[in-house]
Amino acid sequence: MKKIVKYSSLAALALVAAGVLAACSGGAKKEGEAASKKEIIVATNGSPKPFIYEENGELTGYEIEVVRAIFKDSDKYDVKFEKTEWSGVFAGLDADRYNMAVNNLSYTKERAEKYLYAAPIAQNPNVLVVKKDDSSIKSLADIGGKSTEVVQATTSAKQLEAYNAEHPDNPTILNYTKADFQQIMVRLSDGQFDYKIFDKIGVETVIKNQGLDNLKVIELPSDQQPYVYPLLAQGQDELKSFVDKRIKELYKDGTLEKLSKQFFGDTYLPAEADIK
Repeated sequence: MKKIVKYSSLAALALVAAGVLAACSGGAKKEGEAASKKEIIVATNGSPKPFIYEENGELTGYEIEVVRAIFKDSDKYDVKFEKTEWSGVFAGLDADRYNMAVNNLSYTKERAEKYLYAAPIAQNPNVLVVKKDDSSIKSLADIGGKSTEVVQATTSAKQLEAYNAEHPDNPTILNYTKADFQQIMVRLSDGQFDYKIFDKIGVETVIKNQGLDNLKVIELPSDQQPYVYPLLAQGQDELKSFVDKRIKELYKDGTLEKLSKQFFGDTYLPAEADIK
């Protein structure tokens, strides 16, 4: 009888040990699965709305939700957003701190030489914004001697710096700021400067949400497609292929259109032929 007890005790211990090993093995597998995913850090400065903004302490907006949809259910990548200053977006891409960036980014030749452009995710032409009672500015031809606020290194800042280089006898007055777009638009409404060049969706959203009814929007001609793109650091070619493929899928299954209507109130998508 004692032998039976002894063997039973050993059998029980063996079963316990096997259970512990199985549990450890299962845990290691799950950790290994998680560790096998590459963390993709996406940089943004958190504005402008409705492309990117915070709600209840959480980043959201059209571009944020598009990125979440791109990486949803991926067995290869996990996505993480990191908020930084505008200049920090590009510095982080340069230093490989960030894999990718979204920030209502348009195409420029200078950026294309340094970074990788993913497929476009929105159509958003630039417009000229002035006060309704200002009849002196009707087009870009009228901005000489007039003032505006710009954030350094943005597309509109570079555009206006190029304008000044071409018009040294009558340049436009550039006041550099670190304020966000909503604050800049309020100051324009208050008459602290004369005009602002920015994208149509952002302008119309702020005018509506902030009640800036004394501002008017003037359409501007463009020599290139006014698209918004995710930007990737150099060397992220494999990630770019994945992102491009997912953007095309999200276009075809209606996800991009659904998000466009949710955040923009209408469909502002690129031409399907331009999503390659």
